Amino acid sequence: MATKFKWSLCVLLLWCLGASAQNGHQDPPKGFDTYQSGIRHGQLDTIHYPSKTVGTDRRALVYLPPGYDQSKKYPVLYLLHGIGGDELEWLNGGHPEIILDNLYHQGKVQPMIVVLPNGRAKKDDRATGDIMAPDKIKAFATFEKDLLSDLIPFVSAHYPVLPDAAHRAIAGLSMGGGQSLNFGLSHLDTFSWVGAFSAAPNTKMPGKLLPDPAAEKAKLKLLWLSCGKSDGLLKISARTHQYLLTHHVPHVYYLMEGVHDFHVWKTSLYLFAQLLFKPVTPKVVARYPGLRGE
Repeated sequence: MATKFKWSLCVLLLWCLGASAQNGHQDPPKGFDTYQSGIRHGQLDTIHYPSKTVGTDRRALVYLPPGYDQSKKYPVLYLLHGIGGDELEWLNGGHPEIILDNLYHQGKVQPMIVVLPNGRAKKDDRATGDIMAPDKIKAFATFEKDLLSDLIPFVSAHYPVLPDAAHRAIAGLSMGGGQSLNFGLSHLDTFSWVGAFSAAPNTKMPGKLLPDPAAEKAKLKLLWLSCGKSDGLLKISARTHQYLLTHHVPHVYYLMEGVHDFHVWKTSLYLFAQLLFKPVTPKVVARYPGLRGE
């Protein structure tokens, strides 16, 4: 028993500390986010789904992978935007469809469907006027119900997605990163894969995110936190990371050179996507440059 305990502790330390102790950062390869004409490409759909939560039809984008086959079942990633954006922010600023197309071409990512919703759940959900107005801030919290009760059921009814938490991920940038932690960790029966890129101050305090870490960590396939080292919001990710370390919750904590911008968020997506819907172990994480302090 003593040997088994020591091995388990060693694995946990490799996972938590090895994934977070970075002395430098290696960017993704040149061209990782550049459109390539000579490869197969995915498809972007625009959907309108009825939202009982909001009382109107709402819009989202859906990315279908290259070689999409309706007869197959796919895992799904819900990818959320920031406070000043909408369902088009990732597409306009980060081009996840290009990043994923290139990863598919290299055989580095599992085929998945990606849903890009508008995380501001109100009838007028445009990113206009005072984006910090109380009703617009509240709408980001309201999106939790819209996501769980309206959008996920719609996607499940109209696309061939696998229906369990083990095949469903949520991630986002800034405000969307906070939403991903708040919603994902509160609903581990719905999401087993959670990623936060430069999580914003809407992120709940760690003790509220995981009030029973010993029980909740068993439901997680991957918990990912990343941020730019010069980001003024770094303290949000750092406090969550410290809580996870204290309570022995396996996770990736990935810091890179950068601020609060799409350089950080595209890099985060590039790395995070390669881990999704695959067996994730300390050995797998150690393959990623920069995650071991190399």
